[in-house]
Amino acid sequence: MKKNIVPFVLGVAALFFTATNASAHCEIPCGIYDDGMRFEMIFEHITTIEKSMNQIMALEKKEHHNSNQLIRWVTNKEQHADKLQEIVSQYFLTQRIKPSASKYNDKLAVLHQMLIAAMKCKQTTDLGHVKKLRELNSKFKALYLAGK
Repeated sequence: MKKNIVPFVLGVAALFFTATNASAHCEIPCGIYDDGMRFEMIFEHITTIEKSMNQIMALEKKEHHNSNQLIRWVTNKEQHADKLQEIVSQYFLTQRIKPSASKYNDKLAVLHQMLIAAMKCKQTTDLGHVKKLRELNSKFKALYLAGK
């Protein structure tokens, strides 16, 4: 009985240590895409980043602010900027924008600007970067949908 358990335990251990994280969307040609949902997700991440920035600025104004809450809002802001960057890079750049697409360079330029604006949102609480992200997402959406 013990001889049968050892290979089983080793097999489970091997699976455990070689497991990888699954992405929000695969990179195999499954054909299941919901572009509209991705644009809405980006807008939602932008709104969450904006709320986080406002909460951070409000907490910083208080004489005796709660450092734990401040850290949580900073972390939240950065996580949503990361999620936005993930959609831009893993969904649109990797899977949806084809080199043969119309206005390919224009789409790449706007997506790159979105990645930079999201990075700046992580670095600061400047609401101008949030406004720029909204504008860029709208611009990219129009470019993308016009080329379909």
